[in-house]
Amino acid sequence: MASNKELFEALKLLEKEKGIPVEYMIAQIKKAIVTACRNLYGGNENVDIKMDPEKNAFAVKLNKTVVEEVENENYEISLEDALVISKRAAVGKEVGIPLEPKDFGRIAVQTARSVIRQGIRDGEKDQMLVEFQSKAQEIATATIERVDPATGNATLKFGKAETVLPKSEQIPNDVLREGDMVKVYIAGVRETERGPRAIISRTHPDFVKRLFEKEVPEIYDGIVEIKSVSREAGSRTKMAVWSEDSEIDAVGACIGARGARVNTIVDELGGEKIDIILYSETPEEFISAALSPANVVKVEMAADGSKACRATVPDGQLSLAIGNKGQNVRLAAKLTGYKIDIRPESGFWGEEDDDKTEEETAE
Repeated sequence: MASNKELFEALKLLEKEKGIPVEYMIAQIKKAIVTACRNLYGGNENVDIKMDPEKNAFAVKLNKTVVEEVENENYEISLEDALVISKRAAVGKEVGIPLEPKDFGRIAVQTARSVIRQGIRDGEKDQMLVEFQSKAQEIATATIERVDPATGNATLKFGKAETVLPKSEQIPNDVLREGDMVKVYIAGVRETERGPRAIISRTHPDFVKRLFEKEVPEIYDGIVEIKSVSREAGSRTKMAVWSEDSEIDAVGACIGARGARVNTIVDELGGEKIDIILYSETPEEFISAALSPANVVKVEMAADGSKACRATVPDGQLSLAIGNKGQNVRLAAKLTGYKIDIRPESGFWGEEDDDKTEEETAE
């Protein structure tokens, strides 16, 4: 076996710097050698390759069949020549012919280099895929590498990996600067030609959910449960919470002393308003709470059993219940999963008025 200490030292260095296992790269080198032999020896890829990182040893043998008369020298070897290599050689058996690196020639070297480079890239992709998948549906902190002045898209760096935070997934009042750290929600992982890409967002409703899990120990410990979240990023979020323990103030736990916990999250979201309401398994109660800050006089569920209802509010709180451009009722509908028709207590619009404006009804 020929010693090739430099090769294995280089592979160990790559493992240290790139995090790619030596065993993985050795497998790629073996593939390269097989490819090179196939190209150099008329398609013969019957090769024995031994690589021992512990002993810094590397040997390659091309197997040929022993024959009395050679017709194809790429696949066959004469008995006379075979006996020089092995005293046990016999017609009909195979013998391994040791190959020196120089025997591979230019094609072999180029092929090996190409496959090793591709192997390194594939190894890095695998590492990135594992890293992203381990963080899927979680919050991660990344460094802002650059911000495209034309599109506003930001390229973020996670360890050795890069991915893009599109402008559409940024909170409207975000100010992203190169070199700053930013928190994002990893919604999933997508395979691309250039490797795995994390699908990241700061507008996803679960971004708020994960921020509360990190900030509120009772949520992290499972004492308080986030039942649902509806969000219009940069403007307002509604979140319904609940606890099996009747002694626990679920809403208060999320708000924190003097609003400390919720204010930390509001700051992270650039001033986005957050309504925290108590979840109820009774739809009427849940819908009433969801329309906060408006007070609700009564909620009448649809007679046909569909997920629709009519919420009656005091005349003076009609605008509050509907919200600016219908936002409050729209978020309440998303939070509860019910189509909500807002009506004033005076019944001014009439019970049979079907010409409802967009602000009166949300789903």
